[in-house]
Amino acid sequence: METKNQDIQELFDFIEESPCAFQTVLAIQKRLEQSGFEELAEQDGWKLKKGGRYFVKRNDSSLISFIVPQKEIKGFHMVASHTDSPSFKIKANPEIAAEGAYVKMNTEKYGGMILATWLDRPLSVAGRVYVEEADGSIVPKPVHIKEDLFVIPNLAIHMNSEINKGYSYNPQVDMLPIFSENEKKKLLPYIAQKMGIKEETILSAELFLYVRQKGCVAGADKEWIVSPRLDDLQCAYAELMGMIQAEPEEYMPVGAFFDNEEVGSRTKQGADSTFLEDVLNRIYNALSDCTKSLEQLLACSFMLSADNAHAVHPNHPEKADITNRPKMNGGIVLKYHGGQKYTTDAYSAARLIQLCKECDVPYQTYCNRSDVPGGSTLGNISISHISAASADIGFAQLAMHSAVETAGRKDVQYGIRLFAHFLSK
Repeated sequence: METKNQDIQELFDFIEESPCAFQTVLAIQKRLEQSGFEELAEQDGWKLKKGGRYFVKRNDSSLISFIVPQKEIKGFHMVASHTDSPSFKIKANPEIAAEGAYVKMNTEKYGGMILATWLDRPLSVAGRVYVEEADGSIVPKPVHIKEDLFVIPNLAIHMNSEINKGYSYNPQVDMLPIFSENEKKKLLPYIAQKMGIKEETILSAELFLYVRQKGCVAGADKEWIVSPRLDDLQCAYAELMGMIQAEPEEYMPVGAFFDNEEVGSRTKQGADSTFLEDVLNRIYNALSDCTKSLEQLLACSFMLSADNAHAVHPNHPEKADITNRPKMNGGIVLKYHGGQKYTTDAYSAARLIQLCKECDVPYQTYCNRSDVPGGSTLGNISISHISAASADIGFAQLAMHSAVETAGRKDVQYGIRLFAHFLSK
């Protein structure tokens, strides 16, 4: 299967627009609205119409989209991914003067990143500020400074000659980015100036560092994509494109994009919140022709939890399971875990494999080595709130949680095709 250059560039554009969860939701919203989706608000009453396309946001960092079929619905076909990626969060009062030569930022880890990969790269800041308007209202404003603003400098090998034998980075010491040589320079006034707002109107801020590197294709046959935040924006993009292309018949397509997966999902907008449950209840209550209960609909529903998977590593193949060794461009990865960190069971695996066969998409399987604990994802968390059948899937990638990751170029189109087919059934 040939992958169009335009499609890959659209993925890279999406990732570049999405330095953190707030901007990811804005990027999703823009594309949904361009495709005829209408925004709903949680605080308003909902009136839904047949064929209507809708989305609702929570915290401006999570979003759920759905399409109302023309016929009475039999259940929900759901896809879930996440909008956040590992990063550094800027603390309150972040400026630290150093040696009369630098102002550096006080930061903390958000999620489990590979620390060394953030060193010596151009970085910038994104997130949001809350400002007080003239009428006293408090309004959020997105922040996305599109310039090379920070760098976290490595220590020269001359000063740490043993570094190539292994080094344990201290996030409070080694990972603080420098911002200016002017000790009077402050971050919020700088941001206010760039945004064209008055500093004194800013009441609070929620800001993250992000890598400025753009996505590119690599390999002898340009078969790989190299980009920041592929986990999980690669899945989020494929889900979004599948949602836009969906033409549902008797099952309602639902696309969930959750924040805070990288820190456990236990927030009001995470997969462990009531967000999805609330939205499905609101949808059900707004449907006038449904003859089944919500519990009956959920019993006939299915979710694909989409979060990237580990490809077998070329330099460390011993880290992969003995018989389940996904590769990039090998198709959808179906993830299993004996302790149910992934939701896949025999039934949901059969459903996923059938879907892949129906739309001519290859699939492969992933399991952790039995002596290596693996990560979890949002599938088992979200399903604990709505009790529907679910399979955990993703795209095979290398260097998960690095500042820049590598994945397969063909897999993007495989994912879009699968999601569009599933959401249209």
